[in-house]
Amino acid sequence: MNNKSFSGEGREKFASRLGFVLISAGCAIGLGNVWRFPYIVGQYGGAAFILLYLLFLVIFGLPIMTMEFSVGRASGKSIADSFRVLEPKGTKWHWFGWVGMLGNYMLMMFYTTITGWMFIYLVKMLKGDFVSVDTTQITQQFELMKANPLLLAGAMALVTAVGFLICSFGLKNGVEKITKVMMLALLTIIVVLAIYVMTLSGAGEGYKYYLIPDFNKLFYSAEGKFIFGDVVFAALGQAFFTLSIGMGSMAIFGSHISKDRRLLGEATTIAALDTGVAFVAGLIVIPACFAFGVDQKAGPGLIFEALPAVFNSMGPVGCVVWGSLFFVFMLFAALSTVVAVFENIISFGCELWGWSRRKSCLINFGLMVVLALPCVFGFNILSGITPLGAGSNLMDLEDFIISNNILPLGSLVYVLFCALDKKAWGWNQFLTEANTGKGLKFPKALRFYCKWILPILLIVLWAQGILTILIK
Repeated sequence: MNNKSFSGEGREKFASRLGFVLISAGCAIGLGNVWRFPYIVGQYGGAAFILLYLLFLVIFGLPIMTMEFSVGRASGKSIADSFRVLEPKGTKWHWFGWVGMLGNYMLMMFYTTITGWMFIYLVKMLKGDFVSVDTTQITQQFELMKANPLLLAGAMALVTAVGFLICSFGLKNGVEKITKVMMLALLTIIVVLAIYVMTLSGAGEGYKYYLIPDFNKLFYSAEGKFIFGDVVFAALGQAFFTLSIGMGSMAIFGSHISKDRRLLGEATTIAALDTGVAFVAGLIVIPACFAFGVDQKAGPGLIFEALPAVFNSMGPVGCVVWGSLFFVFMLFAALSTVVAVFENIISFGCELWGWSRRKSCLINFGLMVVLALPCVFGFNILSGITPLGAGSNLMDLEDFIISNNILPLGSLVYVLFCALDKKAWGWNQFLTEANTGKGLKFPKALRFYCKWILPILLIVLWAQGILTILIK
């Protein structure tokens, strides 16, 4: 198997625009939408938080995603080599390639672990493990699962193997073909679940909480504590996490698309699809919690502790059918991101060291399993390690490094690389690339915003997020 798909002008292209949109959206649509989004919305006040999140998506997400796509398409490379291809001679932008590569590996260190949880819970739902059990027993099952290192490691390894197996068949025959199926199935399942939740008695209060803004909740918790800083950073972190911008996860797909379409339009389409899935996931989770008296502020355990109680309330058949359908949806959402990021990881070895796709898949499979083990063991064998304070674990540290540092600072690098004219790729080159083809045009008038305001906002919000963590 040759390196054609990673070699400049001979780079393999998507079979269709739909394939590019669904794969890029698949990278964005994942645990950030269907696991993280509902519980964060529940924690930070519902509809008012969503409006703040959408604001950050527009002012940060769209321009940065467009810049990532532009760097990828102009260079024909992944983050491992894209800056080196485009940077002016003598500059060192390519050094960030190593940080971006680290970010992709670190993201998958905990992402494959949680995707493994989805697989375990799908099996448990199909077996009927949550039928006729009380909330205490549901919580015990979750804790027992996390305490079993062999089970978690096996599920993580299986997810990793499936992801690299799909990638080993190539961009068109593996990644594009299978991701299309997963994404279309995901969109179908989420609509079916949302319609079902609408029929539940008591769901109306959940819709009110989720859809009617109460701006006071942006500033004060139910206990009267001032939380605006936490809310702002949560919304910003969600915008970065859900779109996977700042570490080249999108640039790799930009490198495989033709110049037929302008890139702001493509970024808008993908962000809208991503946000739509997150929004509908909230329409499923939040009203269901209200309907069955489950705490919508349950945090990360919402999916694994609160929702099984919801499915259990539907009776034996309803629990198995609807619970299994929900975790198929969760698994597809997570796997679409795993496959997309693995495609990026595979390209590193192919571009930097000339590996074949198959060799890169095999080496990275072994490497990824080993790298993910600390996260797996952080819930059991290494649970005594609390890097961010009492109650934290190694996954929290990995998430902090990615969501709070690499994603926002990586986004800053992309913005400066595209917006600065001296010793960078430059605004004119970026605009030319972004606006080649048909579709929505990136406005020239945004130059001042991208060159000055956007970088300052990124730095201030990144620093505020770090201080929030340190103060805690």
